[in-house]
Amino acid sequence: MKNSNYFTDEVRERWGGTEAYRESERRTANYSQSDWNALYDGMNDIMAGFAELNAEKVYPDSEQARLQVEKLRHFITEHMYTCTDDILAGLGQMYVEDVRFKKNIDKHGDGTAAYISKCIMYYCA
Repeated sequence: MKNSNYFTDEVRERWGGTEAYRESERRTANYSQSDWNALYDGMNDIMAGFAELNAEKVYPDSEQARLQVEKLRHFITEHMYTCTDDILAGLGQMYVEDVRFKKNIDKHGDGTAAYISKCIMYYCA
């Protein structure tokens, strides 16, 4: 069963020519609905972890924040595509610049998207 993500056309248009997109297409081609649900749940758990760090006022350049960014990066690499520093930095920007992502991430707690973006910025620096 294919992912029923309504962003599919936009994603293909923006990143369809990249190796990361092709890798993701190959790796997720046979994902079942259960696989997609596990991916969604895993990402939600990671975002919730960032929200907890933010609520606890953990600095974005701390070891705890760095470990959470590594968790995010590893999860993406393990389940979708190789998440390079450039890709990770781009995700950090997109999480705050794209209102849809920001709104979805901030469901875990106000300011979570901005916090993740800062954590990623420090991680990639």
